Amino acid sequence: MTDLHVYDTTLRDGAQQEGLNLSVSDKLAIAAHLDELGVGYIEGGWPGANPKDTEFFARAQHELRLQNATLAAFGATRRAGGNAADDPLVRALVDSGASVVTLVAKSHAGHVERALRTTLAENLEMIRDTVSFLRGEGRRVFLDAEHFFDGYAVDPAYALEAVRAAVEAGAEVVALCDTNGGMLPNQVADVVADVLDSTSARLGIHCHNDTGCAVANSMAAVDAGATHVQGTVNGYGERTGNADLLTVVSNLQIKRGLALVEEPRLREATRIAHSISEITNVPPYSRQPYVGASAFAHKAGLHASAIKVDPDLYQHTDPTLVGNDMRMLVSDMAGRASIELKGRELGFDLAGDTELLTRVLTKVKDLELRGYTFDAADASFELLLRREVEGAAAHEYFEVESWRVITDARGDENALSEATVKVVAGGERVVATGEGNGPVNALDHALRQALSPAYPELDKLELIDFRVRILDAAHGTDAVTRVLIETSDGSTSWETVGVAGNIIEASWQALVDGVTYGLVRAGVPVR
Repeated sequence: MTDLHVYDTTLRDGAQQEGLNLSVSDKLAIAAHLDELGVGYIEGGWPGANPKDTEFFARAQHELRLQNATLAAFGATRRAGGNAADDPLVRALVDSGASVVTLVAKSHAGHVERALRTTLAENLEMIRDTVSFLRGEGRRVFLDAEHFFDGYAVDPAYALEAVRAAVEAGAEVVALCDTNGGMLPNQVADVVADVLDSTSARLGIHCHNDTGCAVANSMAAVDAGATHVQGTVNGYGERTGNADLLTVVSNLQIKRGLALVEEPRLREATRIAHSISEITNVPPYSRQPYVGASAFAHKAGLHASAIKVDPDLYQHTDPTLVGNDMRMLVSDMAGRASIELKGRELGFDLAGDTELLTRVLTKVKDLELRGYTFDAADASFELLLRREVEGAAAHEYFEVESWRVITDARGDENALSEATVKVVAGGERVVATGEGNGPVNALDHALRQALSPAYPELDKLELIDFRVRILDAAHGTDAVTRVLIETSDGSTSWETVGVAGNIIEASWQALVDGVTYGLVRAGVPVR
């Protein structure tokens, strides 16, 4: 089982996700991350059928230096009634330079007759001819048996013939595909076991997540004897996505003890998952198993009390095995243990300081009753805690005298906002004006312009996300508003929160916290 193939198809099947559009440079960058993770095979795309993928393989030969993975080209069996050697799309697979070719072939009798519009016998000959030709060209061949599980349910004898045709022609692996994603784990396990009993094939598994069972189905297939697992990083893919390869690998390696990738490489899984999210421009899913920001986050006070004694009491595994970490979330559900553990996470030993812990907890619960949320705004909580532990003056980088915003719209022109901020910073009173395409943007510009003479470190900061939630919608435009702002220094980011009846005031609170935290994080002294 240690010879189990880890086969990534993020660049081909994952790229079919709605709204995901990868450039060739994006694909090369993702491939480098996948190689760093230690996967065995990277499916680069379909050369010949897609100009972008053709370019990818051409550039990969010179720009991609794979240390662990083997690049695979994806394609289809030859056309009905033709010859593999003369088929331009099959020839493009050879020309791609990839040493492994993964062919998709029909194994569902209904698809052969209605989609390919050919005979069952001709489809088998298409498989044999294409596999044999590619083997003759010196390529290793894997075969994806499309719609296999649905086809097996309709006509198991024909589905098995498709597998046998591929193996007899020289296919190294036949991956059984749950293309429609409709299978359940027991069904997958039964079919894989039956195919192993009926053929000599090395079997793989390729699952989609339409029933929410793609990972479980992949695990069931391995339990039944499959030794080749396909999936995508972060579960990318069309409809509801593919099996999340990071979850599958983590389950098999951590829970089952199978050596799929080197342990130091698995410890990079969280970083790599988030790096690929940056490239795809798909926000990381915080609740993603193992590598999500919330995967090892604890909120309830009861959990915190137990974790204080032993972290394993409320965690299924050590988060550092995948490069993640335990996080304590502070909220109105927190107890003193939550505050103490969060303080320890931030470098403060609060054990035994019952008065301070109670004071902080009371403030947190009072603020959350008013609409604040600290489990989504760690930076604002850290500032609150630091002010209680170190004193309010320790991080009073500036004093706000006043601020105002004017929004001006003329005719059909876009409305523009102008903000004026008056602060005392570095011993000087400063008045600064900023313009923006909205009031928060203008305030952000004005505040940083006012503070830059005393704190030039702020030039690195950038507001990257802004979210608003109406807390009591029944009050309509008179409702209390919560604003969450995410700020970045170019290498990491943090979230701050503001709550007020006025959306601009709530935004201002979050902005001030975001700037203050950026200075604290950079170790800047009060000037």
